[in-house]
Amino acid sequence: MGPVPHGLRPGAGGPRIPGPRGAADDLDPSLAPPPPPSHGVLKSLLGAWALAACSAEETQAVEDHLTECAPCAEEALRLRDAVALLHPEESLDLDPLLRSRVLEGCLGRRPARIPVPTWAAPYDAETARLDALLRDIGDAEWHAPVRLKWFEEERGRSRKTTVAGVIGHLLTVDGLVATALGLDDPLGADAPKDPADRTERYWESAARPATRRVREPWREQGHTLVRTVSFAGRGVAELGVSYGSFALPLGDAFLERAFECWVHAGDIADAVDYPYEPPSGAHLHQMLDLAARLLPGALAKRRREGLAGPARRLVAAGAPGRTLHLEIEGLGGGTWDIALDSPAAATSEEHTVASIALDGDEFCRLAAGHISPEEAALGQHGDREAIRDVLFATASLSHL
Repeated sequence: MGPVPHGLRPGAGGPRIPGPRGAADDLDPSLAPPPPPSHGVLKSLLGAWALAACSAEETQAVEDHLTECAPCAEEALRLRDAVALLHPEESLDLDPLLRSRVLEGCLGRRPARIPVPTWAAPYDAETARLDALLRDIGDAEWHAPVRLKWFEEERGRSRKTTVAGVIGHLLTVDGLVATALGLDDPLGADAPKDPADRTERYWESAARPATRRVREPWREQGHTLVRTVSFAGRGVAELGVSYGSFALPLGDAFLERAFECWVHAGDIADAVDYPYEPPSGAHLHQMLDLAARLLPGALAKRRREGLAGPARRLVAAGAPGRTLHLEIEGLGGGTWDIALDSPAAATSEEHTVASIALDGDEFCRLAAGHISPEEAALGQHGDREAIRDVLFATASLSHL
């Protein structure tokens, strides 16, 4: 056996192997865990626990105590029920404008590299809001009856369909915008251009009544439209979109489709008893502005068909002519001057012969064909024939 290391020799002053821990060490107050709170303390914390106002440690202590103390457990349940009565019941449905607000906040911090054009933003928002409604309804509600309304040949028209049928209608008419962009037509290459004819063909060709499966192609087409114009550049807004008997620049066609989407979302919401809000003020103003800009052309078309009073005098393009002042009140409202004698005439304060004031909701229902021109409650002043002609021209903007 070799020499013993110095530190382990008997009597050496080097390191020593510690002996076993003695019982006295366990009695050191600084090492002992704190005693649990008393019953009285825990009972006094029940109110704060019910309000979720305890710390994590207090919550754990109270909940451990409730597993052992039946009287405190009963008291805790009573307090939790009482707290529930203090809070109003909240809807689990998301605010339909939440998406727009979140996007606005995000884009305010970091602008999109490929932004959605201003004229396409209302369509993007309204299709998203309608899609949120559709996600929230059950299978049976897709077959709920819906009556579509519009104004034609001097009277109101209507057609009965279902919620799924309405989405099929939107899919087919949005297809006119898709074909203008070189995308596939959902009805095929030989489909008609007139919105009513396209809708009837879709409804008649369906092997069975449409179901919720129509939602996916409608939503995918909407995403594709917004994505395509976002990448296309500025000049695309002037591209023509044919509706058969008339045409619109692409930018206006997107606004028209946004308005149609909102109107039919309201029809669906009424059918399934679902609350539905109007578009944001900025988007609604764009839609109202489109309707006001279309009125001179609609008035001229009705005049050619013998449905409106004749022009009082010939007006050269760009020259001032008779004018009607239109004021739309409420959300998204504003004022517009409408040329009465020719779409090419300039409006003029001097030549203003009449004025109309309408609530925004009422103007939209008139433009959608949901009320007749005679039903429109309004403030009016001046030439009665001009007022009548403009109201009927507004209703004639609607179509199936």
